[in-house]
Amino acid sequence: MLTTLIKNGTVVNAKGSTFADVLVEGERVKEIAATIPETAAGRVIDASGMLLLPGGIDAHTHMDMPFGGTTSSDDFETGTRAAAFGGTTTIIDFAIQARGTRMRDALDTWWKKAENKAVIDYGLHMIVTDLGECGLEDMDDMVAEGVASFKLFMAYPGVLMVDDGTIFKALRQTSKNGALICMHAENGGVIDVIIQRTLAEGKRAPIYHALTRPVTAEAEAVNRAIALAEMAGVPIYIVHLSSEDALNKVREARDRGLPAFAETCPQYLLLSVEELERPNFEGAKYVFTPPLRPKHHLPKLWEGLKQDNLQVVSTDHCPFCFEDQKALGKDDFTKIPNGGPGVENRLQLIHHYGVNGGHMNINRFVELVSTTPARLFGLYPRKGLIAPGSDADIVIWDPLAPHLISAATHHMRVDYSMFEGFNVTGNVRTVLSRGEVIIDNNEFLGKPGRGSYLKREARGGAWNY
Repeated sequence: MLTTLIKNGTVVNAKGSTFADVLVEGERVKEIAATIPETAAGRVIDASGMLLLPGGIDAHTHMDMPFGGTTSSDDFETGTRAAAFGGTTTIIDFAIQARGTRMRDALDTWWKKAENKAVIDYGLHMIVTDLGECGLEDMDDMVAEGVASFKLFMAYPGVLMVDDGTIFKALRQTSKNGALICMHAENGGVIDVIIQRTLAEGKRAPIYHALTRPVTAEAEAVNRAIALAEMAGVPIYIVHLSSEDALNKVREARDRGLPAFAETCPQYLLLSVEELERPNFEGAKYVFTPPLRPKHHLPKLWEGLKQDNLQVVSTDHCPFCFEDQKALGKDDFTKIPNGGPGVENRLQLIHHYGVNGGHMNINRFVELVSTTPARLFGLYPRKGLIAPGSDADIVIWDPLAPHLISAATHHMRVDYSMFEGFNVTGNVRTVLSRGEVIIDNNEFLGKPGRGSYLKREARGGAWNY
């Protein structure tokens, strides 16, 4: 059995940091101690001056996802390889139930998409579009298969959106099976009316994607989702929260003691609506949902992370190439495929702008990008921390390494970067996934198909931590 000793690094977990050596045996961490002799391992890695972080967990990605007449440009091979280069060792992707089909069909489809391709470990959420006669039973079957979370949409009428009754039924079912409902919260019916009026006025440029999805439509839906969960007596998780208005609804619920959780994404922390006004259709690169907001929302979201009213930073990674995919909406913003790339840059951006920028310490950083996703989505303590018995998903992080983010050097299969030209300090040096070195000094050493499907545990009533 391969043994690896990582020496002279600082082990960083959510609850504290310590200068220590880490001994890895096979796929697991065996020992953490102040000093472990080099003779204890067959391979020794010197991590002097480095931070040892638990592998990042991106709880919101869309690999190989059909949308708007095309498919996201990263599949499970290219997307997970890019994730690994950025220090993410686990993703949770979304299987999509087609209307009129069973959830089992979607699960099998997404397993086939991932098998023989995934470079890192992965779990799956299930997007519910049709409960039908067997839907509630299907949810229980999915939990038994390790799909411990479901996503429902309050947006995209006629495609993904479900009504409040369906949402309430799904929420009630999680009170029995212990799963967590993830909610895309925007008032889709009202947004659709605004969109049709805007198109009728001849307004078709990318900026109107944002202007037809007002912050109030997000805040109202977040408030409604929390109310439905409260009536059902279960937790709720709001995905890709983008605005101060929506954040206030989560904060108010948490102040009342409700188990309301929410994630945001780097784009909502660092970019603003002005990006959609770029000339020559360049604004299409920044079309995703919810849209970017005016700049005054950005510091409020950073404050939300600091105050724990936002618990997770994910990416909503869903890339579409500018030249041949985003261009589908050249004459109509509603036909621009919604989504952007980000899975590779999450840790770089949050470390630089969050830790170096004074918004959080390094332990809170680990909590946001690894530990809390593991806890909420049934992976802890196997994932999300460095401790004896946990998977040896370890990122050797150089906190002083400079890095220029650019499409010219990133590993995502997409022809642009949302963060082109951003200079960050702090980057991956080495990545271990279940004890195997898969990235070292910007060289990929893994192989497609080595990633394992993760059967996640439903948390039930254990939501306080």
